[in-house]
Amino acid sequence: MLVLKRKVGEVIKIGDDIELHVLDVEGEVIKLGFVAPKTVSIMRSELYEAIRRENIEAVGQNGKAQQLLQLLGRKSEDQST
Repeated sequence: MLVLKRKVGEVIKIGDDIELHVLDVEGEVIKLGFVAPKTVSIMRSELYEAIRRENIEAVGQNGKAQQLLQLLGRKSEDQST
């Protein structure tokens, strides 16, 4: 992990396309601004983790739905014979 110290008004460059601006510091809270291409996703880690968990749950539910559909399909086939 790279650790940098910056003051309000200073900028950190990430590659050619991304800038991290230090906008304000109040106690332990730092206000940051990002300039990046629209193709770059920027979000807080807790939000990212919440979305990831929801996606995993949705896939699990989809898998259960698929199993149910398969069972229903088998029952339909069994009933038609």
